[in-house]
Amino acid sequence: MFAELLAELLEWYLDIKFWFKKRKRRKFEKAHNLPKKTMWYPSQKLSVIYLVVILFSGSVFMIFKFPNIQNNRTEKRLFKITDLLEKEKKDIGAYPLELKTIIRNNPLLKGITKDNWNNEFSYILSDDGLTYNLFSLGKDNTPNTDDDIRLKNKTQFK
Repeated sequence: MFAELLAELLEWYLDIKFWFKKRKRRKFEKAHNLPKKTMWYPSQKLSVIYLVVILFSGSVFMIFKFPNIQNNRTEKRLFKITDLLEKEKKDIGAYPLELKTIIRNNPLLKGITKDNWNNEFSYILSDDGLTYNLFSLGKDNTPNTDDDIRLKNKTQFK
């Protein structure tokens, strides 16, 4: 508690000392017809430093607290693609041969066939065209690894 009080008093002292320095600087600028120099109080500098430290620590916290955020976004895209594939099957009677078909001319769906690592989703249609296997190769872009994100329809095939 004593240290906090001492720190607060020191901050006030530095601000008052700066105020006199700033006042002197402004008189000099006015006398020599100079533009005003940007001057920050020590407490303002300290506030900016605190803000930077808080933002940095918040970013680090988010990275370690939510490491699977890329996976969650990829899963959401997989669900959206699944809905579009089901709609395509309902309208036409079969799943499309290529995943790019679901985009049509809709500019909002332009990047939907890529996961959050900018890799194309793997879409394998069964021989009868009634089932499919849809998945992302994950961060390493290598098939059949632990980071693959798989989403199969109800009647999946092997």
